[in-house]
Amino acid sequence: MSDNSLSLPLILEGDDKSCPLTNRIRKNYRHIRKWAKRTSTNCFRIYDRDIKEYPLAIDYYDGRFCVHYFSFSRDSDEPEKDHYDGAMNALFAIFNVDETKIFWRTRIKREKTEQYEKADISGDFFNVIEYGVKFKVNLVDYLDTGLFLDHRETRQIVANASIGKRLLNLFAYTCSFSVHAAFQGSSFTKSVDMSNTYTSWGRDNFTLNGLSEKNNPIVRADCAIFLEEERLCGSKYDVIIIDPPTISRSKKMDKMFDIQLDYVYLLEDALKLLSPEGIIFFSTNSRKFSFDETLFPELKIQDISKKTLPIDFHDPKIHRCWKIFKKLS
Repeated sequence: MSDNSLSLPLILEGDDKSCPLTNRIRKNYRHIRKWAKRTSTNCFRIYDRDIKEYPLAIDYYDGRFCVHYFSFSRDSDEPEKDHYDGAMNALFAIFNVDETKIFWRTRIKREKTEQYEKADISGDFFNVIEYGVKFKVNLVDYLDTGLFLDHRETRQIVANASIGKRLLNLFAYTCSFSVHAAFQGSSFTKSVDMSNTYTSWGRDNFTLNGLSEKNNPIVRADCAIFLEEERLCGSKYDVIIIDPPTISRSKKMDKMFDIQLDYVYLLEDALKLLSPEGIIFFSTNSRKFSFDETLFPELKIQDISKKTLPIDFHDPKIHRCWKIFKKLS
């Protein structure tokens, strides 16, 4: 879907050979901007730890920038002065951006932006567009922004597989998989998450896109308990997306969830809700996760991780994703 009204800033030209970070961001943005205009997307990564000396990732969200600092030290998450100044100067030089539009995922920056947050609380949430679909994001108040950019292509794959079909979205977070699926034409979606905050956020995302909750219910529940209750009800789904946290210590859960320990029972329970020709998409960002496919001899399991890596992400281990379906008898 193309949107000619999508606003993506033109950048200030220059060739500062003394600053490789500035040059790399400028080069990346020129390339990604063409793709973004073509796909109606205004949230994407413009720098992904391309240069060893600058351990940063910088995401663009419709005129705002989120800078992630990857500390070399376990004792401090504060960026070194060279890293901080380098990123700020680069964004100033390329985009002529106001400092209040740059947000750091570090302790020091959160302290520095505290006054700005109090001064403009209503500005914490704003909308972005991904493949023509609107999402509500927040770069200040939460550990994550509300939209995991690295799953952009995964969302497209899941949505395309869900056209005219019933989708179940487990560990739904802000329901981005479900919203894309409904937008593409799924017949029904159901999203499940433990958090009141995120289920409410998900409802806002559906509303933003004019999608009725009647065919897209959102359930606040422990996914393990939900799967058992749904099985007793006889519910069936054509597509199930499972993108759980690596570890969850929520007080609302009966026990701690650990993806490496619990993925087997999670998949087994999900399979009981899967229609005969249905598909499960299973994903994790755990770098230590090991999928023992021999435990599921009745299934065909395809690693589609490479297909789900977006154009703006360079780390092939940012997440892993499998397409799972029952073997034909």
